[in-house]
Amino acid sequence: MTSIFTRIISGEIPAAKVYEDALTLAFLDINPASRGHTLVIPKAELPGLLDLPPDLVAAMAHATQTVAQALMTALKPDGFNILQNNGQAAGQVVFHYHIHIIPRWAGDRAVGYWKPGSATADELRDLAALITAAVSKAGA
Repeated sequence: MTSIFTRIISGEIPAAKVYEDALTLAFLDINPASRGHTLVIPKAELPGLLDLPPDLVAAMAHATQTVAQALMTALKPDGFNILQNNGQAAGQVVFHYHIHIIPRWAGDRAVGYWKPGSATADELRDLAALITAAVSKAGA
């Protein structure tokens, strides 16, 4: 099934585009968390971060940085959030990789924050060892 974002790329669905290059497209979110909320997507329809080849990860980072700088210049927010969800449990609704850039102004409450937990030094050490072993297996 073709994603709504692929339909935007093809021109089947209109969008308020703010940036485009050979590999990426950025456009304003139709359900914005704040004024200027922008989505950055790859033109290739890939569901999540782990599906992107390294060159496309780099292209997405470049497009995101370019658009974030433009938002800061044009709208003069106090800051911005970069959000990206992978998988339904993480809140992903459209399974075409995308990055949200959400301009923020002091006190706007546009995005909620997580409730900090706690961990002991032993738990952190054991978890770090587990993750480090997985990184080594991945050949990074």
